[in-house]
Amino acid sequence: METILVSSGIVALAEIGDKTQLLAIILAARFRKPVPIILGILVATLLNHGAAATLGFLVSQWLQGTLFQTLVGVAFIVMAGWALIPDKEDDGGIGKKAQSGVFLTTLVAFFLVEIGDKTQIATSLLAARFHDILLVTIGTTLGMMAANVPAVLLGEAVTRVVPLKYVRLGAAVVFAILGAWVLLVTYGVL
Repeated sequence: METILVSSGIVALAEIGDKTQLLAIILAARFRKPVPIILGILVATLLNHGAAATLGFLVSQWLQGTLFQTLVGVAFIVMAGWALIPDKEDDGGIGKKAQSGVFLTTLVAFFLVEIGDKTQIATSLLAARFHDILLVTIGTTLGMMAANVPAVLLGEAVTRVVPLKYVRLGAAVVFAILGAWVLLVTYGVL
């Protein structure tokens, strides 16, 4: 249960104000069809985060010991810095209606935009840390949905609820704490 809760919380925080959340708002505003958008986000996230968790898990099997744990800890701290950098709204024309409909447009757009994103990298790191592909994928997908479903349902109004700079700061603190915790455990301080 810890794996799901930690994974979900970290990704939900990291996703707020992220480019994929901006994409959710753009798609919701353009298509005004929340159900296929939400289903597209769900399927894209399951596929993307499943692959990312698998990669993180496999890498953790090859690289073990103090060096690897140090790299995971430092990577979380780097993620803390990255979380402080705001994403720009850039849909690159992704929001244009595709012939295959809203669901497929959302699925493809989210899958592609999520590649190399903070949440995908966090998913890989979490799988390397917890050594559990399924539970990490479930947790990170829940976190993505928790952040993006309100964005789809409320559109642009969701970004006015809490200033994004405070959310980014909160996400950075969580990543930094997790990174420091991994390092402290690795070196026997905790």
